Amino acid sequence: MKSIFNRKTLTVAGTLFSLVVFMGVADASHSWGGYHWARTANPFTLKLGNNTSGTWTNHLGTVSADWSASSVLNTEIVAGKTKPKSCRPTKGRVEICNASYGNTGWLGVAQIWISGKHITQGTVKNNDYYFSSASTYPYNNESEKLHVMCQEVGHTLGLDHQSEDGSSLNTCMDYYHNTSNADTLSTHPNAHDYEELEIIYAHLDGTNTVLSSAPTKGNSANVNTDNVSDWGKEIRKDSNGRNSLFERDLGNGNKVFTFVIWGRE
Repeated sequence: MKSIFNRKTLTVAGTLFSLVVFMGVADASHSWGGYHWARTANPFTLKLGNNTSGTWTNHLGTVSADWSASSVLNTEIVAGKTKPKSCRPTKGRVEICNASYGNTGWLGVAQIWISGKHITQGTVKNNDYYFSSASTYPYNNESEKLHVMCQEVGHTLGLDHQSEDGSSLNTCMDYYHNTSNADTLSTHPNAHDYEELEIIYAHLDGTNTVLSSAPTKGNSANVNTDNVSDWGKEIRKDSNGRNSLFERDLGNGNKVFTFVIWGRE
C-alpha cells in the first residue's frame, strides 16, 4: 500500500516477523516475507482481473506491460470477476479494482491470501475518493495514480517496498509522491525490482496456485477492506508510525495479509 506519509526502508527478511531496516539502500532485498505464487515452470502467467474504469484502466495496461518485462513472469489482463466496491478475490489470480472507498486515509490496498508460503489469490483496491475531480488531495494526478497501481500489483507478486523515507529511488515500490502529471518519477519498476523477482521465483514448486483452469470464487474470508478492524493484527508500522501491514489468521495454515498505502498530507 502506498502511504501519504514519508517512509523508511523496511525489508522483510525470511518471515514477516523478522525485519531489517535499511536507510535508502537500493540494493536491499525487498521480498514480501518470501511469499510467492506456486508454479512448476518459469516464466508463468498471472491473470489480472480488470474491474477498473476511467484512467485506471489505462494505468492497468501500463502496469501489466511493466511487470511482464520480468524474465520469470508475465501478466495478462482478463475480464474481472467481481464488483469494484467489494473487490472479492478469485482463486489463482489477482482482481484489480477502483471505487470511491471513502475518506479512509489510504490510497491503495493490496491483499494476498496465502497457504504456507504460497499466494493463492490477491486483490488490489485503488481509492477514487482521493483521485476524483472533487478531491482536495494535494497529489491528485495521473502519475500518482500510476505509482499506486504499479506498487499494489507489485505487492501481489511478492514484493515489499524498496524505500519508505519519501525519496524517489525511481521505482514504484518506494514511497515517493508524485507532484503532477509531468512528475513521472517512481511510476515504473526499476532493475532491482526485476532482480528481486528473479530471486523470489528462482526455485520451482511441485504445485501450482496460479490459475490454470476456469476461474472460481475465492475465499473472501469476510475481509472487508474498508474496515481496518477486519484486517487482523498489525505487524508493521511505516516511518510515520502508521500501521502499514496486517495479518489475519484464517486457520489451517491459511492467512490473508493486507498492505496499505496511506495518503500524504
